[in-house]
Amino acid sequence: MKLVPLPLIRHKDTEIVVTGNRIRVRIPDLMILTEDLLAAIGGKRATITADMPSPLLVVEVVSPGKANEDRDYRYKRSEYAARGILEYWIVDPEISKITILSLVDGLYEEAIFEDDK
Repeated sequence: MKLVPLPLIRHKDTEIVVTGNRIRVRIPDLMILTEDLLAAIGGKRATITADMPSPLLVVEVVSPGKANEDRDYRYKRSEYAARGILEYWIVDPEISKITILSLVDGLYEEAIFEDDK
């Protein structure tokens, strides 16, 4: 089993610049950085700018409400793909669903895991 070194894990303390209709900053619920990205931000709270490497993984937990759902499932999906983030996980506790998006040729392919209840 391979573990992620603690310094590469970020929890709501690092923001990332993304582009969509306009440039904006997102603060993911969880990120896994690369060693190069950790070095680029100096190992502390920071803003990941467009000229820096992308994180390996971004995880967003969907908050209740249509606006939050649209933001996590639609807008962030395209923003993170454009940023080149290899994996984007959408954790939706309201419906017990995790969507894992893997970047392939610039677009996300998805795998969905749901609680059968």
